[in-house]
Amino acid sequence: QVQLVESGGGLVQAGGSLRLSCADSGRTFSRYAMGWFRQAPGKEREFVAAISRYGANTYYADFAKGRFTSSRDNAKNTVYLQMNSLKPEDTAVYYCAAEGSNPGWPKKSEYEYDYWGQGTRVTVSS
Repeated sequence: QVQLVESGGGLVQAGGSLRLSCADSGRTFSRYAMGWFRQAPGKEREFVAAISRYGANTYYADFAKGRFTSSRDNAKNTVYLQMNSLKPEDTAVYYCAAEGSNPGWPKKSEYEYDYWGQGTRVTVSS
């Protein structure tokens, strides 16, 4: 069973940076492409980034391009989201997710992922 735990969130000023981590307690981490999503108060969950099983391919939402970078270290069962030039509108709870069994790339829908972490809160002040 895949168990995902996010960490690294916090309070930063606009223009600052955070690096989020998502650790999997399971033993089959490399079998899963991973996604990052976020949900702001009163808004729907939205796609942020996706990274393929071995990190060769990444895909980003438009708002994340040039500011966010996803990477992974399969030996550590961990995927990362480096977030730079943060804006107040980036304030949200950020979730990592492991893909489901259906084929496809990139997976941009939350319904294409089967396993989810509890989320880590990011607050960007102005």
